[in-house]
Amino acid sequence: MTLSLDDVKRVANLARIEISEDDAQQTLAHLSGIFNLIEQMQAVNTDGVEPMSHSQDMVQRLREDVVTESDQHALFQSIAPQVEAGFYLVPKVIE
Repeated sequence: MTLSLDDVKRVANLARIEISEDDAQQTLAHLSGIFNLIEQMQAVNTDGVEPMSHSQDMVQRLREDVVTESDQHALFQSIAPQVEAGFYLVPKVIE
């Protein structure tokens, strides 16, 4: 993809950025360099390369999925002001 000086000025105008002629030239050079790098990266053959979720081959240590606490549902509901059918009753706040 190639950019022109008019493209840089139009983008600056859309972004409401005031840009001088020298800054527009520098920006054009920087953006052209970035686009050239992207083209080089896209030209690399990646067939057979498995996608990675992280740049380093890391494995997250996971703990066992076991229950560590007992069911205290009845205890919590015993101290609630109002309970019905296993649910907490709260005052209506929207009319």
